[in-house]
Amino acid sequence: MSKLQVKNVLVLGAGKVGSTVADMIAEYHRIPVTLADQRAGKPSSDPLVRQITLNVEDEAALASELASHTVVINALPFFLAARVATQAARLGVHYFDLTEDVAATHAIRQLSHEATSVLMPQSGLAPGVIGMLGGHLAGHFDELYDLRLRVGALTRNATNSLRYNFTWSIDGVINEYCNACDAIVNGQLVSVQALEGHETFTLDAEAFEAFNTSGGLGTLCETLRGKVRNLDYKTIRYPGHRDAMNFLLHDLRLIERRDLLRQVLEHAVPHSREDVVIVFASASGMRGGRFEQETRLGRVFGAKLRGKDRTAIELTTAAGVVGVFELLLQGQLPRSGFVGQEQAPLEAFLSTRVGHYYQGLGVSAASPSQQELAHA
Repeated sequence: MSKLQVKNVLVLGAGKVGSTVADMIAEYHRIPVTLADQRAGKPSSDPLVRQITLNVEDEAALASELASHTVVINALPFFLAARVATQAARLGVHYFDLTEDVAATHAIRQLSHEATSVLMPQSGLAPGVIGMLGGHLAGHFDELYDLRLRVGALTRNATNSLRYNFTWSIDGVINEYCNACDAIVNGQLVSVQALEGHETFTLDAEAFEAFNTSGGLGTLCETLRGKVRNLDYKTIRYPGHRDAMNFLLHDLRLIERRDLLRQVLEHAVPHSREDVVIVFASASGMRGGRFEQETRLGRVFGAKLRGKDRTAIELTTAAGVVGVFELLLQGQLPRSGFVGQEQAPLEAFLSTRVGHYYQGLGVSAASPSQQELAHA
């Protein structure tokens, strides 16, 4: 497939991740970026990143801005995803977003049947790169038994009883802790409850726990249905976090008052830029007539980008979407319609200009005895 010529990119949302996406495109692709937010940004002399004020709920203003760009990357809250995607599809603008929201993704998929441009939601870390990794490992087995995918964005130094500081969106955390989760159990597609499926394990002698959260698998369950016996996605946290959140959500019934839950968490739980992202995957099944297991483990820490300190979650999320954007430029993705993350080849993604952020996923884990999940 021929390469796609892109003159400019529109990034919606000038928060921590959105600004990182804009800087990453400017740094690695030297393509002009328009960074739009409803609040006016600080004056900038950056020749590649132009900041504008835009209210995406103003349909005419949004359409006007979209019409002057080839690609839009939506880094706004999940509840605005379908609104932006609808306009992008109508105007033939290639669309990417970072949402973990299942309902938003279903709505976007419905738009894709007549779309002349790419619609690729869930393009961050999880959902996103974890789906590529899962699809990649699934292809390594003649018969796939179990595929376990785990991701954690963790504070490196958590001192409160929750064992957690916010490293990304409060709304995103609440959404994934409260909504139902897709999984495959004994070959059947099922819906399981968030915070359930609790397990403990060690990675390099450090203790962690994991539990079900919503949205991390993207469309992988649908893709692998009938091809795997068991598939699940869980979020990694430090031990004790799940019980504390279960008390808030279910014992205090704040799952019924998400607005109040947000106020409590925003007031009591600090944000932190001292983070680490852990990505772990384990696949087992029959290969060459023998029962085998293959694992991948990656740890990502913060680093500078264009002279600014970036957290691990900012870099991994931005690299997820910028990487698939590059695959579109290279002609390695379809040019129209809905595209799931598992359609992006992991090797090709890791070979992009931003693939080095995930370099640990390129080879099997060196010491499976230390790194495989040990269920409690």
